[in-house]
Amino acid sequence: MADTNEMTINLVVLGKTQTGKSAAGNSLLGSLDFESRRSPSSVTSRCSLGRSCRILGIMRRNGCELALRVRVLDTPGYPHSALSKEQVRDMVGSALAHHFGEEGLHLALLVLRADLPLCPDESDDAVQFIQELLGPTWKNFTAVLLTHADKAEAAACSEETYLHSASSTLLSLLSSVQHKYIFLDNQKSIIKEERTTVLRKLLNFIRQNNYQVLLPKHSKE
Repeated sequence: MADTNEMTINLVVLGKTQTGKSAAGNSLLGSLDFESRRSPSSVTSRCSLGRSCRILGIMRRNGCELALRVRVLDTPGYPHSALSKEQVRDMVGSALAHHFGEEGLHLALLVLRADLPLCPDESDDAVQFIQELLGPTWKNFTAVLLTHADKAEAAACSEETYLHSASSTLLSLLSSVQHKYIFLDNQKSIIKEERTTVLRKLLNFIRQNNYQVLLPKHSKE
């Protein structure tokens, strides 16, 4: 925190190819820092860090408004269409240590598509990947971001209905991260009001974790 009237939160987006990681990162930043498009192959092939401008109207401390800055690390999909799992893991681990090794990581956002079922093998791969990157306390620093929620809404499926009919694999994953999850409407998330709502939820997760940070330390072993 460089200023007593300002707070910076550090986030990383993780997940499979074409789940909407880069688009989610752009929504959180309120920008178009990351390339995001539909493609038959993985679009993101390297890690990159995006930074937001000062955001007002999100949080207050001791009666005073705090400016918020958001830093998001975008990452290649895991698995990836052109990179091995080991290459992705090493690349992301190095980027986490480089960008957040001193200030610390507040939250890893596991990006899943709300309009696709989560299978056990896919969940196991994602959890193993995050465990290898973040270590044994990964659950405290991980939240699930369910993208394409607009497609669930189009099918007349509310968040409550969605979770009631969700697979046991997804429900188990949400339980393991203490039900830290957010639905993200890909059609509306860039709108200021929607972005404010999402950022407030993320700040609440960070507050529940007593503003702790994880200090990534990466080594190829």
